[in-house]
Amino acid sequence: MAEIKLATQPRSEFGKGAARRARRDNQVPAVVYGHGAEPVHVTLPAHELLLALRTPNVLIGLEIDGKNALVIPKAVQRNPLKGDIEHVDLLTVKRGEKVNVEIAVHVEGELAPGGNLLEYVQNTLLVEAEATHIPESVTVSVAGLDAGDSILAKDIPLPSGSVLAGDEDAVVLQVVSAQAEEPAAEAAEAEGTEA
Repeated sequence: MAEIKLATQPRSEFGKGAARRARRDNQVPAVVYGHGAEPVHVTLPAHELLLALRTPNVLIGLEIDGKNALVIPKAVQRNPLKGDIEHVDLLTVKRGEKVNVEIAVHVEGELAPGGNLLEYVQNTLLVEAEATHIPESVTVSVAGLDAGDSILAKDIPLPSGSVLAGDEDAVVLQVVSAQAEEPAAEAAEAEGTEA
């Protein structure tokens, strides 16, 4: 995974007013923490951060107090109406270090004929991976699955260097039969005959 570099500015003012002023200047308040160090409060350029966060589990390079730091996003707060980023928590990582992250689950293939539906029980999978080699997603084949079939977390092939960090017996995907609409049609016919 490529590293994206962002400029930082130290932040000494706190509270809603200071955060609003930072956002007016197209900056996003952020906290960098990890490895037992004191949290560092910074601001990041809003547009560049928005573009960086389009990549899941992006690795971001920052310069904080003259030192380079690698971070990954842990929590992103967005404005519920506008969708703008209001605050971000960043976790410091080191090259070679293992981290737990959630990666997206994608499916491929066609279900068995019969009008069955695929239900996502979990959209993501918790995995442990090396901080500089975090996979973006996993792809699962659902070809030929029929009603009642399910795929467990342990059944999903993971990219090399990644291991499952969550419950291996958790259901990720399941195939359910489509609900028949016949009873509703029969009830409507019965009401028509009574009238």
